[in-house]
Amino acid sequence: MSKGLTLVLGGARSGKSDFALELALRNGGPVLFVATAEPGDEEMRARIEAHRGERPRSWRVFEAPRGVGRLLTAEYGGEATVLVDCVTMLVSNVLLASLPASGVFGVAEARAALEAVRREIEELLDVVARHPARYILVSNEVGLGVVPDNALARLYRDALGRANRLLAARADRVYLLVAGVPLAVKGPGR
Repeated sequence: MSKGLTLVLGGARSGKSDFALELALRNGGPVLFVATAEPGDEEMRARIEAHRGERPRSWRVFEAPRGVGRLLTAEYGGEATVLVDCVTMLVSNVLLASLPASGVFGVAEARAALEAVRREIEELLDVVARHPARYILVSNEVGLGVVPDNALARLYRDALGRANRLLAARADRVYLLVAGVPLAVKGPGR
């Protein structure tokens, strides 16, 4: 039923969000925007405020650090486009909520956290398949660097990589942003 899923990937400050905003504007019609970042400190609050100022005021906006699929099931109002920015923070939020508060975890806890992330992404994809909107999802590509030196960073890299693969497999279009330049990886124009 969906009119399509576009996944926009890239590194930090590669222009992903700007490109996704442009795509949403080009689609025309009402937009539902889902922001996933949580303001954990003053610097992050400032970043969130800057992003708020970049979005058109006419867009309906929800802030959902987790449970994006459930939110969209409850709140989707027939918008032409749904933009989720970003999967990177969504995965981080789900992963951290799934691990022991102490920060100490073993193989079993890591597997459970990866499963929680997989369920979150599958719930989102189920909603995408049911709604007649165009979906644009923004995510970071974190698998191009060195192997992180600690278990939590490696687990996060693995969780986001798996999430991106699930999304890309179901996406109609995938773009990779490099220095502000969108490269079509999957779909028309490739």
